[in-house]
Amino acid sequence: MQHSGDPVLSTYSPPPNEGLSVIHAEAGLIVVDKPAGLLSVPGRGEGKEDCLVARVQMEYPDALTVHRLDMDTSGLLLLARGGEMHRQLSRLFQDRQVSKRYVAVVDGLLANDGGEVDLPLICDWPNRPRQKVDFEIGKPSLTRYRVVSRDQTTRTSRVELEPITGRSHQLRVHMMMLGYPILGDDLYGGEAYGKAGRLLLHAMDLAFVHPTTGTALQFHCDAPF
Repeated sequence: MQHSGDPVLSTYSPPPNEGLSVIHAEAGLIVVDKPAGLLSVPGRGEGKEDCLVARVQMEYPDALTVHRLDMDTSGLLLLARGGEMHRQLSRLFQDRQVSKRYVAVVDGLLANDGGEVDLPLICDWPNRPRQKVDFEIGKPSLTRYRVVSRDQTTRTSRVELEPITGRSHQLRVHMMMLGYPILGDDLYGGEAYGKAGRLLLHAMDLAFVHPTTGTALQFHCDAPF
């Protein structure tokens, strides 16, 4: 199985396995910090088996994928332990009961300190895995953004991004459409692609109510850039 947001890779060079960065582990769930360059789930074809879930399952055999991050995105990833918890956590994502916040560095100095991007998205099938805006058949997609800082020297901005919906490549496409592509983005960055050694997008915060205990859980992981 492969996430539609990740390419059918001709070459795949995952980062070396230097051990899991476990943010939280308990009987029902695990939160890990996924490194950039690592698939969330196995890719198509040979040589694509090394992925985040496979590495987690070496230590937690009952771990199951609840959601995914693009290969080039780093940050917080939640996995369920066991089928029942997988069903409950998956329902939280489906019902948009999980709060996610990302940090990114984008090309250009944003004019506004914050706002929303509300543009419907759908897969651009002839050019997949690229996504595109389509006002007729695209799925509703909403992103909120807030500028953290602006760098006049490099003409870049650091922004916090909150995806209200969870479409494939949503943050990357929305920032590109806003006119400020994320640095290091090979699909949507244009000239911004060559301005960083990796995609400067990181899943920084994750919050939800534990489905069995009712406890409010909040996790944070600083960006490595």
